[in-house]
Amino acid sequence: MQGQRIRSGSSFESLVGYSRAVVEGRHVHVSGTTGFDYASMRIDPDPEAQARQCFRNIAAALHQAGAGLDDVIRVRYLLADAALFERLAPVFAEHLGRAAPAATAMVVGLVDSRMHIEIEVTAVIPDKSGQYA
Repeated sequence: MQGQRIRSGSSFESLVGYSRAVVEGRHVHVSGTTGFDYASMRIDPDPEAQARQCFRNIAAALHQAGAGLDDVIRVRYLLADAALFERLAPVFAEHLGRAAPAATAMVVGLVDSRMHIEIEVTAVIPDKSGQYA
């Protein structure tokens, strides 16, 4: 799977020229992922709904690479407003609490005013015994 490019079907990928994820050895690098439903290219205005959709999109990319949310070792949360962190933290814990990855949260300007959050992760594909080493 080395060098495998994973696509989600999002029109953003072809417009901007990137992949949803790239597999490098056993590492899966998932691009910053927003709360758009890629099938309909719609985004819910609710920040919690967007965060949950981000994780669905990320999980789908990881699954294509042979990994899952429990295999995430690094996460970056990009928030449009610092006040969202407290509200979204339980959603983060719900999806990544078992993995307990290294994490960073930043307040940034996102490229679309409808976006409240973007999430980027790195995961490790476990070996056949379920180990990372």
